[in-house]
Amino acid sequence: MKYLVFVHGFMGGSRQWQSQIEALGASFNVIAVDLPGFGENAHLNCPNSISAFAGWVLADLDKRGISTFHLLGHSMGGMIAQEMVSQAPERIEKLILYGTGATGVLPGRFETIATSKSRAQAEGAKATARRIAATWFLLQEAATPFEGCARIAEHSSMQAICAGLDAMQNWSGVARLSHIEAQSLVLWGDQDRTYSWAQTEQLWQTIGKSQLAVMPNCAHAAHLENPELFNRLVVEFLDS
Repeated sequence: MKYLVFVHGFMGGSRQWQSQIEALGASFNVIAVDLPGFGENAHLNCPNSISAFAGWVLADLDKRGISTFHLLGHSMGGMIAQEMVSQAPERIEKLILYGTGATGVLPGRFETIATSKSRAQAEGAKATARRIAATWFLLQEAATPFEGCARIAEHSSMQAICAGLDAMQNWSGVARLSHIEAQSLVLWGDQDRTYSWAQTEQLWQTIGKSQLAVMPNCAHAAHLENPELFNRLVVEFLDS
C-alpha cells in the first residue's frame, strides 16, 4: 500500500487525525507525524523556521524507511508540505494542501502574528491553546471536537508557540508555487477564519496540476467538522 503522511498545523498533533487513520487505514499506510514542540513531541525543541520543520519531517520519514509517499499538510503543516516539495520533490507522489496558503503572514488573519505572540506571553500557554483552538471551528467552543483539539493544543510549550509563530512570520512559498509538479488537491472549508478564499485561490490557480474542493459549512478544522466528506474527498483524489 502507498504511504499517506499527515502533517498537522500550529498547536496540533497526530491525535487529531484519528478519524482519518481509522477510515483510510484500509487503503493506505497512514503516518501522522507529531512536529517537534507539539503533540506527542512537545518535549522536543521547536524549530523557528518552516524549512527546518520540513527537514525534520523528511528525516523522520527516512528513519521509518519511507522514501516516497502521498503528503497532506494542514494550516502551518501545509506550509511545511510546500517546503518538503521544494526540498525533495521526487519523494512526493500526490499533494494535498488543506486549509493553508503560500504566505506565513496572512492578510485578514483573525489577529496579527505579533498580537498572537504578545497575547500568548500574557495569557500563558494553556489559555492560548484553548483560545486559538476555538477559532478552528464554526461553532467555536460549542463544537463537539473542540475539547479534544484543545487538549492536544495544551501540550504546546511557550517556546513552541513563539517559535512556531516566528516560523510562519518569516516564510513565503509564493515564488515556488508554479514549480510544484505533483498532482495536487487544494482543500478548504468555506467558513475558514484563518485562511481566506484569496489564499486558497492562489494555490489552486498557481499550482499547475491542481484541483479544488470546497467543504461547505466548515471552518479551519473541516476534517473534524465533517470527517465523512473530508475522507471521501481525500480518497477520491488519491485514487483518481
